[in-house]
Amino acid sequence: MRQLIIVRKDLNMSPGKLAAQVSHASVAFLSQILLNGDKNTEIDETYTITVNIPANIYEEWFCGIFTKTICEAKNHNQLLKAVSIARDLGFKENEDYFLIKDNCLTELEPEEFDESGVGRTLTCIGFKPLPDNVAHTISKKYQLYK
Repeated sequence: MRQLIIVRKDLNMSPGKLAAQVSHASVAFLSQILLNGDKNTEIDETYTITVNIPANIYEEWFCGIFTKTICEAKNHNQLLKAVSIARDLGFKENEDYFLIKDNCLTELEPEEFDESGVGRTLTCIGFKPLPDNVAHTISKKYQLYK
């Protein structure tokens, strides 16, 4: 089992920016699980969250070695091909894969603007941990990030 993350190479992100974007992609699936969990506010303004994690992800990834594969996409369009492959596999956005968009507060220029005028740039796609054969079905179209 491995987590696949595909990052745009054409953005020429600094090592720090690249690390931050890959980190966002890595925790996106877990963040979504936590946000969707049952929350109970307790004393001292803390939360107790009950979450459901698929047994195979828990046993083979959390209790394993947290394997990740980081691949590169040449540009925006090649990154979107990963979305197309994911959809063909029946994957759902914000459940099985997560599009990571930078808020463009430091080194990147916005490529798109939302209805409020906030600019963002798509930097990478992160997948939930997948069986190796499924991850390889997607990653075989990409090379390892160099």
